[in-house]
Amino acid sequence: MFDAPNANAPHAIVIGAGFGGLAAAIRLGAKGWRVTIVDKLDGPGGRAYVFKQDGFTFDAGPTIITAPYLLEELWQEAGANFADDVDLRPIDPFYLIRFDDGDTMRCVSDLEGMRAEVARISPEDADNFDRFIAASADIYEVAFKQLADVPFHKFSSVITAAPDLVRLRGYRSVYSEVCRYFKHPKLRIAFSFHPLLIGGNPLTTTAYYCLISHLERMHLVHFAMGGTGAIARGMVKLIERQGGLMRYGAEVEEILVKDGRTTGLRLKGGETLEADLIVSNADPAWTYSKLLKDYPRRRWTDAKIERANFSMSLFVWYFGTNRRYDDVYHHMMVLGPRYEELLKDIFTRKKLAPDFSLYLHRPTMTDPSLAPEGCDSFYVLAPVPHLDSGTDWDEISETYRKAIEKRLEETLMPDLSKHIVTSRLMTPIDFRDRLCSVKGAAFSLEPQLFQSAWFRPHNVSEEVKGLYLVGAGTHPGAGLPGVISSAKIVGDLVPTAQDFVAGKGRV
Repeated sequence: MFDAPNANAPHAIVIGAGFGGLAAAIRLGAKGWRVTIVDKLDGPGGRAYVFKQDGFTFDAGPTIITAPYLLEELWQEAGANFADDVDLRPIDPFYLIRFDDGDTMRCVSDLEGMRAEVARISPEDADNFDRFIAASADIYEVAFKQLADVPFHKFSSVITAAPDLVRLRGYRSVYSEVCRYFKHPKLRIAFSFHPLLIGGNPLTTTAYYCLISHLERMHLVHFAMGGTGAIARGMVKLIERQGGLMRYGAEVEEILVKDGRTTGLRLKGGETLEADLIVSNADPAWTYSKLLKDYPRRRWTDAKIERANFSMSLFVWYFGTNRRYDDVYHHMMVLGPRYEELLKDIFTRKKLAPDFSLYLHRPTMTDPSLAPEGCDSFYVLAPVPHLDSGTDWDEISETYRKAIEKRLEETLMPDLSKHIVTSRLMTPIDFRDRLCSVKGAAFSLEPQLFQSAWFRPHNVSEEVKGLYLVGAGTHPGAGLPGVISSAKIVGDLVPTAQDFVAGKGRV
């Protein structure tokens, strides 16, 4: 059992109880730091918050769990066993892709099964499937295994990585790389849509993200019984066992700085908290433009933040039904009639289109306890432009929800409107106002080539000493593996509490 730090141990404050912040708190606690986590919400999770309504349980955000070994490592760091706190189960097929013509592709872990699906859709593309998977594995070995938990604080890191970038065609987009292997439009979609899961545009996101196809098959796709929120709750237990303090309903107004070094922060309401270091799990653009708004920044100025390309946002509808839809799979991609042009509407034109592609989540297929007996719990999300689109979400939300409801009724869920017994919405406004995300972007900065690695906000702040950043907006990026890896980077950079007190390590 880990010994909790004493009251005189150096103090670290973590802003935000999302997965990145919770993971960073665990790693600092394991190094003997006295840790306080502050979050404006009334519970943990951030984008992975849990809504409970009318007997139904809804995970607010991430639902697809990959690379579970990263979580197991985190528990080990705290002297605990992940399986003792979280029941994680593999899902196979990973997901089903329903194309607009009604054809459904099963994305399975078995390579032979995937070859058969590819051959069924396009026999002429079948021979290229193995080549694509081999290329995905090569990218994974470099971009994920070697670089995901390595800090990119010096431009020399980019120079060192450049040969691999060229060799693995990281200068190309995911979509253009996939098109090298597959000719059939359905396969081009099926093997290129993954960047949308982390806020990226497949037409512009670096081809490095083709690694996801190999990542899924190597580590499988999992679901946490009780929902993704069960992982957040397990992380909180670790923090509290370490002696860490969780403070909910505590919104940060300003990070305090003296002589170029953080000294603590001020909460809304005026309370100040002193700290020897701060880790911000908030959107880096929010951290710099709001929490350090009066500090003379050199790199992440308001003008630079305004010029940056932010991820799309999301429209999410959570709903419960008084019947079960057993023909609906746990994870489903329900595609619309357009792909490339819809992506251009979302990311380039920033125009809310009348059509959409959807991700439908039915966790009660795997865990019926998330809904009353005989009922189903769902959420469906549509990628939409961030708030620069000018869309009046207060005005259009219900109309947009009804359009999604109609689409689901026509494709997968007959008479859906007659069976809904509970409902709630999340729009880009919620991402801005509730989750403190600039422009209501759901995943912070878009993962383009020149907004990755060194070009992304660094895990060690370039502006203020003693300030570290974790989460979707910093290196290596969004998604559960990305944010957990960002916390590992910070944990490796910060000295133990003992070394810090002895003057052997600076923050």
